[in-house]
Amino acid sequence: MTPRWVRTSPVRPRMVHVNSTATGGGVAELLHRLVPALNASWAVIDGTAEFFAITKQLHNLLHDRADPAVLADPATRATYDEVLAPQAEWLAGQLDRGDVVVLHDPQTLGMAPELARHARVFWHCHIGTCTENAPGPAAVWRFFAEQLPAVDGVICTLPQFAPPDVRTFVVAPAIDPGAPKNRELTDGEISALLAEIGLTTQASSALAAVEQQAPIPPHVRTVLQVSRWDPLKDMPGVLRCLRHLPDDVHLVLAGTNPDDIPDDPEGFAVLAEVRAALSELDQRDRVHLVLTSTEDPERAALLINALQRKADVVLQKSIEEGFGLTVTEAMAKGKPVVAADVGGLRAQVVTGTGLLVDPTDPAAVAKALLALLDDPERRRELGVNAAAHVARGYTLDRLVADYRTLTDWR
Repeated sequence: MTPRWVRTSPVRPRMVHVNSTATGGGVAELLHRLVPALNASWAVIDGTAEFFAITKQLHNLLHDRADPAVLADPATRATYDEVLAPQAEWLAGQLDRGDVVVLHDPQTLGMAPELARHARVFWHCHIGTCTENAPGPAAVWRFFAEQLPAVDGVICTLPQFAPPDVRTFVVAPAIDPGAPKNRELTDGEISALLAEIGLTTQASSALAAVEQQAPIPPHVRTVLQVSRWDPLKDMPGVLRCLRHLPDDVHLVLAGTNPDDIPDDPEGFAVLAEVRAALSELDQRDRVHLVLTSTEDPERAALLINALQRKADVVLQKSIEEGFGLTVTEAMAKGKPVVAADVGGLRAQVVTGTGLLVDPTDPAAVAKALLALLDDPERRRELGVNAAAHVARGYTLDRLVADYRTLTDWR
């Protein structure tokens, strides 16, 4: 197995970012904008189904949502190392002294000792839990006991996500306001994109598959959640809120088609769970599933942009959340948000910019949604404050500056 270059920079020395997928996840979306802004390089590792099953368990453990016993089998360690060892050796051969390597999330951390022999190495951990003394993260730190000392520093979204006794930099993610997912859209562009995929018409498109009993009627109120089909995003839980909402409120659940995300083996199971829960709902005519394709990333991003701008309220009912860039995106557009009171959502949705709720209480989530749906002036006020809040602290320029400062790379 050999990593593949998504982008290479002729500038020497250079910064090289390494992750596990070029499309379909928050890290990949971030790198599509960050890497060019830094004039950096970007490599994506390869992996087997067994490897990605292990790394998903590491992901869940960092959120303290898995049993630490899953790492006890020596075969787990062997499989993880066997996949990464040849790729680390290959990538090391592409490096020069003075280069800086940034490894993203647990899929790539195993490469650190080999790469550190040739360049400075940082590990960017985008996920974690705020629960003190959580056994899940502790098990991950034991699993990486030989790899963590090899890095020059760990970059985390929140200080609670950091491993102990390692030099740590706290850096929040960011969005690019000029990116297709965030740029201004006219009402005509929004309507055309939603009609093209069949959300508001009977059309069909390769841009996204829409699963619904009928198109969204005109003039109804809509609540949107955009997420990967991941257990921690609790898409099935969003459906359980519907019975608490008036009949004129429709739910739109949007996420990348699991076929397009090779490093997330749970996507198919979660989507199947959503479909099963939907089949048992009396109000299923008010639910619309949108499965976006990564074949044309720019148009897929424009579609998510249109969905966010069309929604009356944007929801993020995650059980755990490293940060939640879909909320950042919605806030930047001046949309009112209802978000779970967890992790990075709690950090960015501050007083006056949105509502935080207990994600385990569907009635409380629905109550918060209804409070905004029934109050246009409050929606407007929260949206204005949210957009200003994002502009002050969560834009790409700030993230680029943070990276240059903490890595001392110019």
